[in-house]
Amino acid sequence: MLKKFSLPLVLVFLAYAFWESSDFTEIAAGIALFMFGMLCLEDGFKAFTGGTLETILRKSTDKLWKSLAFGMTSTTLMQSSSLVSLITVSFVSSEMITLAAGIGIIMGANIGTTTGAWLIAGLGLKVDIAAYAMPVLVFGMVFMMYKSKTHRGIGYLMLGFAFLFLGIHFMKEGFESFQQSFDLSEYGMTGFVGLLVFTLIGMAVTVIMQSSHATLLIIITALSAGQVSYENALALAIGANLGSTVTIVLGSIASNLGGKRLAASHVLFNVITAVVAITFIGQIAWTVDHLAAMLGIRDDDFLLKLALFHTLFNVIGVILLTPFVPKLETALIQYIQFKPKGIEQPLYLVPQALETPATVVSAVKMEVRHLFDNAYGLLAHGLSLKRSTIDSNESLTEAVKYTRRIFPIDVEDLYEEKIKSLHNEIVTFIADAQQRESTQAATEQLYVLRQASRDIVEAVKGMKHLHTNLAQYGLSSHMAVRERYDQIRIHLAEILRELRQLLNGEVDDLTHLSLDAIRVSSQKARKKLIDELDEMIRHRRINASIATSIMNDEAYVTDIVNNLIDACSILLNEPKTDAADALHLDEKELAEISKEKSLPDA
Repeated sequence: MLKKFSLPLVLVFLAYAFWESSDFTEIAAGIALFMFGMLCLEDGFKAFTGGTLETILRKSTDKLWKSLAFGMTSTTLMQSSSLVSLITVSFVSSEMITLAAGIGIIMGANIGTTTGAWLIAGLGLKVDIAAYAMPVLVFGMVFMMYKSKTHRGIGYLMLGFAFLFLGIHFMKEGFESFQQSFDLSEYGMTGFVGLLVFTLIGMAVTVIMQSSHATLLIIITALSAGQVSYENALALAIGANLGSTVTIVLGSIASNLGGKRLAASHVLFNVITAVVAITFIGQIAWTVDHLAAMLGIRDDDFLLKLALFHTLFNVIGVILLTPFVPKLETALIQYIQFKPKGIEQPLYLVPQALETPATVVSAVKMEVRHLFDNAYGLLAHGLSLKRSTIDSNESLTEAVKYTRRIFPIDVEDLYEEKIKSLHNEIVTFIADAQQRESTQAATEQLYVLRQASRDIVEAVKGMKHLHTNLAQYGLSSHMAVRERYDQIRIHLAEILRELRQLLNGEVDDLTHLSLDAIRVSSQKARKKLIDELDEMIRHRRINASIATSIMNDEAYVTDIVNNLIDACSILLNEPKTDAADALHLDEKELAEISKEKSLPDA
C-alpha cells in the first residue's frame, strides 16, 4: 500500500518544490545527475564482469585481509558500494566465495566508500570540475556509438564520471544560491539530542536516495555553503552509513541463505560502527582535529575534516570487528537457517546470481547438485534403504538381505515436489540468463548443466516404474524372484554409493576412469542377471512372465545408472588434460571390457 502511494506523493512534492524555488530545482538536478552518473558507472563496470572481475574476486578473497583490500579498492574505483555489495551477495549466494570473504569485502567497501567524500571535499568543491566534465561527456558518447561491448563499457564509465562531476557542480551552485534566501543552519541542534536527530535525518535521506555517496554529496555541499554546522554534518555522515545498509537488505530479500546472512552481517557491522561513533563522538572528533593538523589540513577546513571523520570511524569499525569475523560467520550460519516448504525451493537460483556469467554458471551448477541430492534421497528410499545406510560403510548386501518391509513412498508425489519443480526452476533460470549478455564459455556450460538436470529427472522417472514391481516382488516368498530383486537393489545402491563418494571427493585426472569403471560394472551386472534369468527359464525355475518383469526392471536400472553417470560427469567438471583424454574409454572399449570381464562368470 505504501509503495502504491509513495511515487505520486514524491512527484507532487517535487513539482511543488520546483514551482516554489529555482534554487531547489538546481540542487535536485545536481542530485539527479550525480545518481545517474553512478548508474552509468555501474553499467560500465558490469560490461567487464564477463570473467575478469570474477577471476580477481576468487583470487583476492582467500584471506580476510585480501577481502578487505578488495572491497576497499573495488569501491574506490567504482565509486559504488551498492554495486560491490550486490555483486558480493551474488557470489556468496552461488557459493563462489565464503561468507567470511563476503563479510570482509563488505567491511572493506565501507572504507572504500569514504574516498568519495575525499574526492568531493578535496577536489569537487574547490575546482571547476564542470569544465572537465564536458570533454569527458563528449568522449563518452563517441565510445557509446560503437557496438562493441568493451567500447560501450568504456563509454558508460566516461559518461558516469562526467555526470558525477556535473552533479557536484550543480549542487554546489544550488546550495550557494539557496544560502542567500534561506538558512538551514538556523535549525541546527547541538548536544546528544542533536546528534541523534541528525543521525536519523542522514539515515532517512540515504534510505530515500538509495545512495550514501549522494547523501555525502548533499552533506558536504550543504556544509560548504554554511547550511549545516560541522557538528551536525558529522551526525549526518553517521546516519548516511546506517542508511547504506538498506540497499543490500533489499537486494537480499529474494536471495538465498548466503545473501541473507551477508546482509545481516552488513547491518550488524554498520550498526555497531554507528553506536561506537555516537558514543565516542567527542573522542573521535578530537582525534580528527589532531590527525588533520598532522596532515596539514587547516583548522577551519571542515570539508576535509568531515571526510577524515567519515574515514576514521569506518576504519575503527573494521579494526573492532575484524577479529570476530570467524565467530560472526559461525553465528550467522547457526541462527539464519532455511525453513523447508512443501514444494522444493531452489537454494541458489536467486536474482543476484544473474549479475554476471560466472555467477549464473556457479548458481546453476550448485542447483543441479541440489537436484542430484534430492534424487539420491528419492532413489535410496525407492530401494527401501536409508540414505545414511548408503552413505556409510555398512554392507549393502546385509542391509538388503534383512529388509523387513518395502518403504511405502509415493514416488509420483515426491517426483513432483522434489524433482520436477526444481528442474523447472533450473530451466527457467537458464532461459532468463540467456536473455542477458553472456560469454560463449558460459553459454556452453549452461547447456551441459541443463542436460545434467534432464538426466537426473530421467533417472528418477525410471524409479517410478521400478518401484511398482519392487513393492510387489521385492519381498516375494519365491526365493528365486526375491534374490533377483535383491541383486537389482544391491547393484543400484552400490552405484549410488560410488557416485556419492566421487561427488564428495576431490576431482583429478582419474575421475573419469572411476566413472568408466562404474559403467563397466553396471553392464557386467546386467549381463550376469540376464544370463541367470535365461538359465532359470530354461530349467523352469521361474515363470516367464515374472522373468520378463525382472528384465524390464533391470533395463530401468540400466537407464537410471547411465543417466546418473552422465549427470555426475558434468557436475564433476572433469579436467580436460591430455592425460585425461588419453585414459578416457569410448563406448566400444567399454563394451569390450564389459564382455571380457563377464566371460569368467559365464
